[in-house]
Formats: sequence, C-alpha cells, structure tokens
Amino acid sequence: MADVAARVGVSRQLVSLVMSDRPGPSAKTRQRVLRAADEIGYCADRTARLLRRARSRQVGVLFTMEHPLDVHLVEAVYSAAAESDYGVVLSALLSTRGERESIDDLLGLRCEALILIGLSAAAPAHLATIAAQVPVVEIGQRTGVEGTDSVRTADADGARQAVDHLVGQGHRAIVHVDAGDLPGAPERRQGYTDAMRAHGLGAHVEVIGGDYSEEAGARAARGLLARDRPPTAVVASNDRCALGLVETLVRAGVRVPEDVSVVGYDDSRTARLSFLDLTSVRQDAVRMAGLAVACAAERLDEGRTTSRHVVLAPTLAVRGSTGPPRSAAD
Repeated sequence: MADVAARVGVSRQLVSLVMSDRPGPSAKTRQRVLRAADEIGYCADRTARLLRRARSRQVGVLFTMEHPLDVHLVEAVYSAAAESDYGVVLSALLSTRGERESIDDLLGLRCEALILIGLSAAAPAHLATIAAQVPVVEIGQRTGVEGTDSVRTADADGARQAVDHLVGQGHRAIVHVDAGDLPGAPERRQGYTDAMRAHGLGAHVEVIGGDYSEEAGARAARGLLARDRPPTAVVASNDRCALGLVETLVRAGVRVPEDVSVVGYDDSRTARLSFLDLTSVRQDAVRMAGLAVACAAERLDEGRTTSRHVVLAPTLAVRGSTGPPRSAAD
C-alpha cells in the first residue's frame, strides 16, 4: 500500500480506505488509487488482515476429490458462506494426506468452524477434541461424535424409492451393488433389503460388494455377465458405480434399459449426461451445504451449544436408464 500511495501521491491511510471500500475518499481519488494498484500489480494481503481481526470469519472445508457430489457440495458451500459473510478455506483429503493432518491445517489457518465432507465411516479419534474447540458439521453422515452437528440424506429411504420404482416397472430380480462401510452405504443397503422384503421379494435379495467407484460397478457388471440368468435391474451404490456398470454392460452388447435397468445414487452431473441418462436418487447438494453453513453460523454467531442433526428427504430422478423388463415389455 505504501507503493500505491507513493505512486498516486496520497497517504497510506487513504489507500487503505480505498482498498477496504470504506467511506472517505472521493470517487476520483478511488479511481486513481485503484488504477495505480492495478498498474503495479498490488494484491491485498488477506493473511495480514485476518491477523488484525479478532475473528477470522472463515469456515474450513475438508473434502475429497473422488466423488462428484463432494464437488457440488464445495461449490454450494462457497455461495452459502458468502451469504452469511464467511470466507471458505479448503483442505483436500488425499491418499498421502490423512484426516488429522488436513483438519490441523484448517485450524492452523484460523478457521472458526469445520465442515467435513467425505470422511471415512470411522470418525477421527481426535474429532471430539476438535468439536470442543470449534463447531464441526458433518455432511453426508453422522458419526455420533459428541458436540458435532450433521446434515445428511435419508439414505435408506432413497434406496427404497429406487426399489419401489423398479418393482413398479415390473422387475423382481433386482440386485444391489453396495459400498461396504463407506458413509451412507449401510443405510442404502438396509433400505434396499427392507424394500425388497416389503414387496414380497425377500428371496431375490442379493447384495454385491463394492464401493463408490467406476471399477466397483465394472467389476459387478463382469460378474453379472458371467451368469446364465442375470438380474433385470441393478441399484448401484452411487452414480460413479452406476457409470462403470453401464459402460461395461453396453460394451458387452447388453442394452440399458432394455436388457438391464440401472439406478444410481446422488443425481450428480454425471447422471445427467446425455449418453448415460441415468435414473438416480437425488441428494440436494445446495440445501445440504446451506444447512451445514447455517449450523456453523448458529454456533458462532448465536451461541447455540446443543447438537443439531438434520436429515433431508431424497427424491428419485427418473431418466432413460430404467424401464420394464423384457418379459414385461413383450
């Protein structure tokens, strides 16, 4: 700012007023200062600003870069945080960078609250200690750690809607490719099983082990292709799994949905691609992110101390990857 002030011939304090968009300088002076700042490539030191403030008003977001839904959530957190006058600091989970290190980085950058997206099913051992220091909000799961908030979808209900839809189309041989103990997977598995039994199809219940990846879907598809009588419908653990499943089936000459109907989960942008046109259980990423930011703001700005756990109802987005089984259509 001293360089900008010298270039324009004004005081450093006046430049500070302009850069902070505070009243005082005339419109003409503001224009001269901003032009000079642009000419010399001045960029405000946000870290220095934060150090001078009693509060950082920053929310730290821990996320993975593996799942499309996580990316949608991060985008939505930015918008929700801005509406509440909070900034966002990101920290990514990587195979070489664990949860503890990633969380500690956010705390080191003076984040006042943490939003956790895509944690493993088991909560970090020190999460309770962190929750005693700053607000912690989980998106997509509830680990049950004392002092945390959570925002998630009723995953069992989502899987039930997928089964209800397929049964309504005439399917009976419906299998589920699950994701083990990953967040949301046990609930989706239970929802599938309960729905099948509710429709009198308990004898057809079949869960194929997998995860939230394209390879899991491809692996499941290869196993189905080796059968004499494959199922007529599959409920995949998520859209990535469904993508791998559909791609492998189609490459083998199996038509979707004429031969096999496929339902995904998340209703990510992947599901809406024209070549996939995937029926998928929708999670409202914008609403989830907004509620997560609101939970953090309630603790920081309003002093709430009791835990809040929000469960949102999913909806089924029906597209072209599902239809009646061949026997029902013929």
